[in-house]
Amino acid sequence: MQAYRASLLRFDAAGQPVFDEDGLLVVGPDAAGRQRVQDAGAFASVAARHPGVAVTHWPGRIIAPGFVDMHIHFPQTDIIGAPSEGLLPWLENYTFPAESRFAEAAHAAEVAEVFFDELLRNGVTTSLTFATSHPASVQAFFEAAQRRSLRMITGKVLQDRHSPDGVRDQTEQSLIDTESLIRRWHDVDRLGYAITPRFAPTSTDAQLRGAGELAAKYPGTWIHSHVAENKDEVKWARELFPGARSYLDVYQGFGLMRERAVYAHCIHFDDDDRRLMRETGTAAAVSPTSNLFLGSGFFDFEGADRIGCAYGLASDVGGGTSFSPFSTMLAAYYVGREGQTKPGVSIAPSQLWWRHTGGAARALGLEGVIGNLQPGCEADFVVLDPKATPMLTRKTARADSLEELLFAMIVLGDDRLVERTVIPQAPAG
Repeated sequence: MQAYRASLLRFDAAGQPVFDEDGLLVVGPDAAGRQRVQDAGAFASVAARHPGVAVTHWPGRIIAPGFVDMHIHFPQTDIIGAPSEGLLPWLENYTFPAESRFAEAAHAAEVAEVFFDELLRNGVTTSLTFATSHPASVQAFFEAAQRRSLRMITGKVLQDRHSPDGVRDQTEQSLIDTESLIRRWHDVDRLGYAITPRFAPTSTDAQLRGAGELAAKYPGTWIHSHVAENKDEVKWARELFPGARSYLDVYQGFGLMRERAVYAHCIHFDDDDRRLMRETGTAAAVSPTSNLFLGSGFFDFEGADRIGCAYGLASDVGGGTSFSPFSTMLAAYYVGREGQTKPGVSIAPSQLWWRHTGGAARALGLEGVIGNLQPGCEADFVVLDPKATPMLTRKTARADSLEELLFAMIVLGDDRLVERTVIPQAPAG
């Protein structure tokens, strides 16, 4: 076993922060050899329970759970910051041309390495990730994640209509490829497969029906798509699926709403949509930097909390403007303050942090596995330096409470705040 001493942030079962100014995190293998948190808490009490265990001491640092990104596109790494009038023109002018290159295995592999470097540099240790419609993109992603011993989730994008040459797939073959990839990669090491219709307008009824059948056949997989991001997209979906009550209801009709189903955005919802999310165990991936950048709208935190549907935070790179969880949390704070049906919602800093760690893990169906540093969790964590910049040094030194400390890091933090990202499962070297 190995122990790490620093200030220690984790969360209780209710999602409330637990903070030890002088903490100790003890990590060791379980019966299967996977590195997990064995003990955590105040240094004096935890150290007494583990005499003789080697301790790595990081004075002035904070150990916190690795961040969980609930929705991100690894093939869009190179189009972050591409200007556009809105979602649909952005897809046409930037996204689809970039994604067409992922038919080339070498290109997919090269971008996957850059993508994982960026995630880890920013303290993100798990993500639910879009690949492209090309099986080669999924292979490249999983191979790179496996080499790094990461817990990652992705899947081949399904899009057999209303898509240009180069990204459009064929209905029957797309489902054959999906099932083959599930059998090859799902639950291998720390990897998971997500059945991934791009969004309802780019899949035929036959493809959506097939995706729902695979989701029923492989209930441990995830389902990952987009819904109600943009008003033009919502209008288009209603025209294509006139029998559905709402855009979200399209997915329900094809058996694509259940636990471990995650839909990005969920902006243009009513309470019936939110109740459907709650009743089916489906979760929302909230992508505030992307929504602000593309002018899509604002996620209604008050409505989600009032109805009780699960959600967590997501970067949505490349529509999102940063890999940094601090940028995502700050944008979520802005949206909570300004963009609600009941304006003035103030999301506590610790709750922003929870929604990007343990709360996101809960929404993914991985509570107790990732996103926290309680005993039994896999031991992915970040080491934060609250004095990483001159302004952080000044501001964090003046923090009179944990909430002030966390908020200072959210507002002023970036990749410099993340001194190191630790994946104890990773092979030596």
